[in-house]
Amino acid sequence: MADIDHYLQAATKENTRRSYQFAVEHYEVFWGGFLPATAESIARYLADHAEELSINTLKQRLAGLARWHQDQGFPDPTKAPVVRQVLKGIRAVHPYQEKQAKPLQISDLEKIILYLDKHIQNTSQRSELLPLCRNKALLLLGFWRAFRSDELTRLKVEHITIKAGIGLEIFLPRSKTDRNNQGTTYHVPALSRLCPVNAYQDWIDLALFTEGPVFCGIDQWGNINATAMHPNSIIPLLRELLQKAGLTNTQSYSSHSLRRGFASWANANQWDLKSLMQYVGWKDTKSALRYIDTDHSSAKERIESALSRPSPKIK
Repeated sequence: MADIDHYLQAATKENTRRSYQFAVEHYEVFWGGFLPATAESIARYLADHAEELSINTLKQRLAGLARWHQDQGFPDPTKAPVVRQVLKGIRAVHPYQEKQAKPLQISDLEKIILYLDKHIQNTSQRSELLPLCRNKALLLLGFWRAFRSDELTRLKVEHITIKAGIGLEIFLPRSKTDRNNQGTTYHVPALSRLCPVNAYQDWIDLALFTEGPVFCGIDQWGNINATAMHPNSIIPLLRELLQKAGLTNTQSYSSHSLRRGFASWANANQWDLKSLMQYVGWKDTKSALRYIDTDHSSAKERIESALSRPSPKIK
């Protein structure tokens, strides 16, 4: 690959490239559209999939098609008025409520850690200790730093510094919100309980890690893979741990449950929005509010408190 092609490819994240490629294949191969496309054909494509695909998925497909036309030097048909109007109509006729992962409550996190600690204390087999200690570190780091699954699986030992009595300093070379690929440094505090720093230290000491991915796959004989866990493996792992800890309805949880769980916990403990956004790394208020569950009990208290007072006279 020529140097220029290498850097052009690096400018777009791998997940985004795959999404764009699938959008083009779905339009051209599965639907039978022709490229370059016309605005009218794009509009028909949207209409044909309006009932089976969510509005967010349709917008992702448009982004992929737009990128193809831009890369090939053709006018972008996805910006045409007819396409925008059809998308607006689909949104009106097929309203879609975005599905969100159930936040992991700190009480449920405590149950999982209690389950893991119990088994850690009751086994001396290294092959059994390895996944227990790894999972404990993964959950606590994921929760207290509100990491996404792809961020957890891209953590590297050489990018993490342990500061005794203070916490961890983690450098992540790239992330979803790091548009300029400058890298981001995260600080993880040492805590009196449910401590992610102690869990991380125990894990890398047991695994004898000095470099490479922090969270790797482990086979049944205790052999640690050289490569990092796949981000998609975090969801079944979390659900399995929830089930083993005695929790139900585990299918409602996903890897985003850690991120939403921390955001909801911080909001319930009076973190102001600016501090929460700075800590997690959100760039805009809309993104942050999507992760915060409304405290309906406090709303009830405010309403009941107002009802107990004489109603003000409305002029």
